[in-house]
Amino acid sequence: MNDKRQKNQLANSGNAVSAMQMELAFVGERKGEASTHPRKGTETPIAERGTESPAEQQLMEEVCGRENCQQALKRVKANRGSAGIDGMTVEQLPDYLIQQWPGIREQLLSGTYRPQPVRRVEIPKPDGGVRKLGIPTVLDRFIQQAVMQVLQDRWDRTFSDHSYGFRPGRSAQQAVAKAQQYVTDGCRWVVDLDLEKFFDRVNHDKLMAKLAQRIGDKRMLKLIRAFLTAGVLEAGLVIAVDEGTPQGGPLSPLLSNIVLDELDRELERRGLRFVRYADDSNIYVRSQRAGERVMESVTRFITRQLKLKVNSEKSAVARPWQRKFLGFSFTSAGIPKRRIAPKAVDRFKERVRKLTRRTRGVSIERMADELAQYLRGWIGYFGYCQTPSILQILEEWIRHRLRSVLWKQWKGGTRRFAELVLRGVDRPLAANTAASKRGPWRVANSPALYFALPNAYFDSLGIPRLTDSAVLNSPNRRMRTRMSGGVGGQEL
Repeated sequence: MNDKRQKNQLANSGNAVSAMQMELAFVGERKGEASTHPRKGTETPIAERGTESPAEQQLMEEVCGRENCQQALKRVKANRGSAGIDGMTVEQLPDYLIQQWPGIREQLLSGTYRPQPVRRVEIPKPDGGVRKLGIPTVLDRFIQQAVMQVLQDRWDRTFSDHSYGFRPGRSAQQAVAKAQQYVTDGCRWVVDLDLEKFFDRVNHDKLMAKLAQRIGDKRMLKLIRAFLTAGVLEAGLVIAVDEGTPQGGPLSPLLSNIVLDELDRELERRGLRFVRYADDSNIYVRSQRAGERVMESVTRFITRQLKLKVNSEKSAVARPWQRKFLGFSFTSAGIPKRRIAPKAVDRFKERVRKLTRRTRGVSIERMADELAQYLRGWIGYFGYCQTPSILQILEEWIRHRLRSVLWKQWKGGTRRFAELVLRGVDRPLAANTAASKRGPWRVANSPALYFALPNAYFDSLGIPRLTDSAVLNSPNRRMRTRMSGGVGGQEL
């Protein structure tokens, strides 16, 4: 016991020392930050830069401030994520900063910091194709996070009220509710705009020009430009980049909102009812003719003014219940209800099938843990729907799959008979079921399996119920990040 207590004390003291070292690493000049740059005589930096305000001149000092850096490090550690091209992991970053932060800070303040190229990763899109992500090094993610925090604190309040993506205090849930309000108010047609490869097509010069209107610190502009043009490591070669904001870094969402704020202002100027979440924009109108007119004019504006391209195949003027928005759609009733879009249901089933394959070769407890983790995240998002019947169907379908998994794992008639009797099934029914030549999916729908493996059994495994009334339609829940048959005698 004494040895164990000593080890705990040493571990705690080691953590305390690391925390103190990290705090010391981030300690810099505070009130005297500007003094890190040589002055001539008594002239202040304000006089040197003309009409620019002191706050705009010293954005980089704010980025490097102790509290801002500590918050950025905490966020990067919480987000975890893969290593960049240098192989450094999130766990290694704090120790690296303890040793190297003074030099990195000096590079940032002098405007000489150079980000490393991002690592290219491709992930499949739900609707086909691939989405290209750029994974920065963890050090660059930390610096991007620190920059993002400073800029977002200044600029978020200036963005449109119709913009909901990647903004503090706003969510996809609120965006869907706003769209539902427009449909309820009589706007029964939607102009569904899809920007083709938006993050890959952002014009650097146009973006930097917009940033220069708000940023007076040339070091900050130089750093952001360096992040945009850092290049991509692909197939062992670094490829130069002259457009786009690579998805995968903390700064990219804020830059996308800055680019598309011009679109928001144009739609507001026209008096249109719209909702935007990142590059997903829906405009709600009262007639098909109005929708087609808006589609044509807004597409022209996006092409000419923003230098972006609208994907004509994925964009459309249609009824709201014929389209999806952030995984949701609406019923066609006079007072529309939120429902889960069919494609989102398909993706859900596909994921559950992978987690509950009868040939996975894992215990039911492990399978239940992995499934429960996915279901909690999914229901935290889609529990906002107002059509719980689909959740009931999916819930029964999941239990049906798990019963078939267990039947498969109980190999042989003797084992199956014993398991059924152990769970309270009377012996004649257990014998008849164990001798069945039907496949696991058909047997899983039998009375014996329902009695032996009731709903309470799956509750005991920790598998959440999708129809839990404590989750459904809770007005204060925030939707988490974006995430897709039947019950009876036929397996889907």
